[in-house]
Amino acid sequence: MNRRLLSGPLIGAGVALLVIAWLGLPRTVSIVAVVITAIYLSFFVRHLLFAISALETVRADLAVPLIEPSYWPAVSVLVSCHNEEAVVDRLTGALGQLDYPAGLLQVIIVDDGSTDRTGELLDAWTATGAGLCIRRPAGSPGGKSGALNAALEHVTGEIVVVFDADHRPHADVVRRLVRHFADPTVAAAQGRCVINNGADSPLAHLVEIDYTAGYLVNEYGRQAVFGLPAYGGANCAVRTSALRKLGGWYPLTVTEDTDLTLRLLLSGYRVRYDVTAVDEEEGVVTLGSYWRQRYRWSRGHQQVWRDFNRKTWASPYLSLAQKIETTMFLFAFHLPVVSAFSLVIFGLWFGGVQPPIDPLSLYVFSMMMLIGPMLELATGLLLSDAPGREARSLILFLPLYFVSIALGTKAWIDGVCGRDYRWVKTARADDAPQGVSRVVPA
Repeated sequence: MNRRLLSGPLIGAGVALLVIAWLGLPRTVSIVAVVITAIYLSFFVRHLLFAISALETVRADLAVPLIEPSYWPAVSVLVSCHNEEAVVDRLTGALGQLDYPAGLLQVIIVDDGSTDRTGELLDAWTATGAGLCIRRPAGSPGGKSGALNAALEHVTGEIVVVFDADHRPHADVVRRLVRHFADPTVAAAQGRCVINNGADSPLAHLVEIDYTAGYLVNEYGRQAVFGLPAYGGANCAVRTSALRKLGGWYPLTVTEDTDLTLRLLLSGYRVRYDVTAVDEEEGVVTLGSYWRQRYRWSRGHQQVWRDFNRKTWASPYLSLAQKIETTMFLFAFHLPVVSAFSLVIFGLWFGGVQPPIDPLSLYVFSMMMLIGPMLELATGLLLSDAPGREARSLILFLPLYFVSIALGTKAWIDGVCGRDYRWVKTARADDAPQGVSRVVPA
């Protein structure tokens, strides 16, 4: 455990005890309740703005036809594979269908220490001349970031496009992504991911709805309202020169996409989102897979908050509104922790601690924490023309949010205590037992 990181929580606990001793527990609880209420209200307004912007314009943007681009840069497609025998044939088949001039398209797949038949399948693919396979030995550091950095050494394209192993990009996705780079200030572009196995389990169906709202409402709204979409790590493109200038992907994080988004924005580059650049991916089908995936996302995003929150406010490239939005974007994976504090306050109230303000007011505003995301989810269903009966599925997000509270709070505690990250490959629907963990030092 990192002692320097541990000192932060200890100092925070000491300050909290001093405040309680000075103000008393009831008044301290009231102050915390007011802060939590303000956070909930601000995020509700954010969700509302995103939903309104998506309802106003997303259908029109989806209907815009692809105009033949005048800008045809050389493109390198990168994929990292770790024990992906269940999906690698579908992946290579989809990559072979990409509609882009063959002379301008380089495909590189990294076999990242696989112990199953992934290497054998990639050997057969390489023998067809379809692309290059790079091998990393088992135990190589850096997780996905390390694998992509190994591929970066062989990149010849002006633009790098990244997919995950379970993705099936639509044929036109590269053309749709790279057109944004005709603007020299754009360094990254993100496409829209849709879940293609929502029928595999009730949880996969909820993940499908979550992705629909995430890409048709949240990501779309971030661009429409603030001009700040995120580079999402898959079905995305990044300018090779900018990537190399920043030193590639950061290997000491488990959310290399969010880390790179912030490094690009704080270097003065722009990121764009293309709602029409679509690829399909698998959603997790079991609660265990969901926990491992979302725990990793939480740990990574919370780390990026610690790394970049102060730098965001010092940036000369972001407006005040963009600094506020970037802060909220980085803080989003702390909301389950805030909700955990809300539960503690309710517990104290039920236990007899009576704060000066009415705890029921916190309850009312706490509903905004649920209504905001529900608004985005419902808007996503509406924009995707889902059947009306799908609205009944939204109630299942309530118990799922309690799962998020638990995993998000655990991730926060582990992060501030400096415990090692555990990089875990997301299990595929056709996988044998879960993948192997690999440590990424904190």
